[in-house]
Amino acid sequence: MKALVRPRRLAPGARVAVVAPSGPVPEERLQAGLDILRGWDLEPVVGPHVLDRHGSFDYLAGTDADRAADLQSAWCDPTVDALLCARGGYGVQRMTGLLDWDALRAAGPKVFLGFSDITALHEAFATRLGLVTLHGPMAAGIDFIKNARAQEHLRATLFEPESVRTLTSSGQALVPGRARGVLLGGCLSLLAADLGTPHARPSARGGLLCLEDVNEETYRLDRYLTQLLRAGWLDGVTGILLGSWERCDPYDRIRALVLDRLGGLGVPIAEEFGFGHCEGALTVPFGVPAELDAEAGTLTLDVPALA
Repeated sequence: MKALVRPRRLAPGARVAVVAPSGPVPEERLQAGLDILRGWDLEPVVGPHVLDRHGSFDYLAGTDADRAADLQSAWCDPTVDALLCARGGYGVQRMTGLLDWDALRAAGPKVFLGFSDITALHEAFATRLGLVTLHGPMAAGIDFIKNARAQEHLRATLFEPESVRTLTSSGQALVPGRARGVLLGGCLSLLAADLGTPHARPSARGGLLCLEDVNEETYRLDRYLTQLLRAGWLDGVTGILLGSWERCDPYDRIRALVLDRLGGLGVPIAEEFGFGHCEGALTVPFGVPAELDAEAGTLTLDVPALA
């Protein structure tokens, strides 16, 4: 797996577009997030449909066409330096086929940030555009608004990425060892749902795979992992990092499941790296080569997340 193209880091005064590719966005949370961005000396530009709600399906932030148009317009605007998702939820998979990927590619590299349902866009940006993307807190997310650790790690990644080249686990090695590879992954359920789609990579071969999820029972997590295994998607993965499993079953069950399903891959597995749906979530760059030392509990990037 090749390292991807790193967008340029942000500088004071950069214009950052906020879009809602998935679920509806509470206005008060959006405003709070915009205030934080302005406090970082950024100029946020809000997509025209960010506060929309779909007429029939209220779990969507407006129509598929409008959500896609907001993303397309912002990415292709030469004055915009970064695209920040407002929140996750559900809806990305309904609109990725409406994007003009040739036009997005021609617009050149920009910073792209999100997580959860945005996993499907991380995969699409990797396979269609060949770009490094940031798996981290979103502009209208509670964690971004209220948690200083999440804010500071994201701010450092955007402006001073060389200062956050090492992430440290608060857990242990489930399978010891060292591994090198290109970072990829995200929300487990979305990775499983992406299999067989035009925007999915054929496998995680050569990659350091980051996995997390939220509000899932153990049998469902089992099903997602088993699907990835049966599809051969995990063949050749070099190592696995686990993030948060918020509102899932007790963590001892999750740990046992991971060892049962993934232990046979024979690669290092380390837990509790602090990314995902947890409080104080860290930002992880996908598409950057890195080294995992499972026993030391460290992930070290070969290069800063952004150029």
